[in-house]
Amino acid sequence: MIDISDLKVFEAVSRLGSMNRAAADLNTVQSNVTARIRALEEALGVALFRRHARGVTVTPAGQRLLPFVGRIAKLLADAEAAAKDDGIPNGALVIGSMETTAALRLSPLLSQFANAYPKVRLALTTGTTSRLLSDVIEGQLEGAFVAGPVSHPDLHQEAIFREELVVVTARNVASLRDLAKIADLRTIVFQLGCSYRQRLEAVLADLGIAVAKPMELGSLDAIIACVAAGVGVTLLPKGVVAAASQNGEIAIHELPPRRAQAETLFVHRHDAYLSSALTAFLDLARSHYGAAQAAPRRNESPPASRKIGKKPAGFLAEATKLAGKPEKRSA
Repeated sequence: MIDISDLKVFEAVSRLGSMNRAAADLNTVQSNVTARIRALEEALGVALFRRHARGVTVTPAGQRLLPFVGRIAKLLADAEAAAKDDGIPNGALVIGSMETTAALRLSPLLSQFANAYPKVRLALTTGTTSRLLSDVIEGQLEGAFVAGPVSHPDLHQEAIFREELVVVTARNVASLRDLAKIADLRTIVFQLGCSYRQRLEAVLADLGIAVAKPMELGSLDAIIACVAAGVGVTLLPKGVVAAASQNGEIAIHELPPRRAQAETLFVHRHDAYLSSALTAFLDLARSHYGAAQAAPRRNESPPASRKIGKKPAGFLAEATKLAGKPEKRSA
């Protein structure tokens, strides 16, 4: 029989690569960690680690087990959240957003939500679409605003609003065709995984422009400042750079609809518990932005099916199975 607490110890040792470091992380002694790992290995009948002078290395059997540890931990957290959720939005709500969306769209929504639901502790983290999707899939975020399109079997997605993307250049660039005349043209972008970065590469490819190595920056203000200084070009939502354009700091260049239109989606796991806090946040977002007029996608559920504190299909069955007797395992 597998003890859930043993799985937590296994995850810590796998993550830190050392029994001693895992003991410090778990605020216990190394002998306890070693005993827990041995008990888990005996219960499973396989070795989970290879011991060596520098610490431990996860075996193939351990690598196969590791993804289930995170899923079990998330299921337990969802079960606890479901039990405590009385339909009144409260507690922690951790979501993510692209930095451009946070800068352009979210301030009024977050302010309205904070005023409407003061018992909710909302935390917002920013990142690239790729990073945010990974965090949602791994259960580190309850949901996130990302750039579409998105296709993943574990994710529910809903279009919240649409953006018009524009190429942003220094003031002295009169048209996109002039970019071909710039020697060693650089793109000023967020780190790899940013969807706007990929779109910019496609736009420049349409123009037949070969681009030098991109310059990666970590903030929106830094990207706009470098473009204004003539260091390179970028692609951003028109609303983000509207003020800088009006002030004569940069030039913006509109694109054909197939390149310019971009949907911003809110994604969350299909199998995650949809808390009252997240449901209230999504309802407010739809009301605030009027929701993007988009038909449901292949992996998008109709909004009407989401109710306060609604449990995803299979949630109760999984939670009951976890809380009850363990299933018999075949040899």
